[in-house]
Amino acid sequence: MDKLNIPSHIAFIMDGNGRWAKKRMMPRNMGHRQGSKTLKKIVEETADIGVDVISVYAFSTENWTRPIEEVNYLLSLIAEYFKAWMPELIKEQIKVVFTGDTKTLPKEIIEIIDDVIKQTETHQRFTLNVCLNYGSRNEIVRVIKELVKDGISEEDITEELISEKLNVHNLPDIDLLIRTSGEKRLSNFFLWELAYTEFYFANVLWPDFDRKELMNAIYEYNGRDRRFGGLK
Repeated sequence: MDKLNIPSHIAFIMDGNGRWAKKRMMPRNMGHRQGSKTLKKIVEETADIGVDVISVYAFSTENWTRPIEEVNYLLSLIAEYFKAWMPELIKEQIKVVFTGDTKTLPKEIIEIIDDVIKQTETHQRFTLNVCLNYGSRNEIVRVIKELVKDGISEEDITEELISEKLNVHNLPDIDLLIRTSGEKRLSNFFLWELAYTEFYFANVLWPDFDRKELMNAIYEYNGRDRRFGGLK
């Protein structure tokens, strides 16, 4: 471990909950519940090995097209998850932030989000960024509209200015993206922010993702030659 370059910021596309449940002849919702348990373990594992931040794709803007029963279950599970986890978040000094259009979520979800943010905002050991009702194209459109509204001239629009207006502007750049279940696509996740991120696609379903799979991803990350478009 002491010889490894540990990524400062890892992003996760937590894919495969439904397929995990289907393989076991269980309702899809049971896959989501097991996936929430996996997230808790991965937060603990990444914090322990020295990662500073993880971002997780919890609910996308496209997820609203799923059956209403599943959508309601996912949102209620998120609320239940943080209510139960709060004492441990405080004990372990884990800061929780949210990325996405959370203000359009149901009132009870917004209240829980606000409470989690308030109770963990001073924590400095580790940051969990929950991407909730998030879509990267939606975010980029929001930034463009803000630039127009602010009267920013064409000459003054730069990559740095756009980056400063993104939701994760105050977090470290994403070093490593991990997507589970064997799928190899971004699904409208951090399209701008992942420009020079290393990708790792794990074949296991998210509920089965564990420390061994995490370390496999980090070992492979350590073998990458990150040149950021230049030469060494």
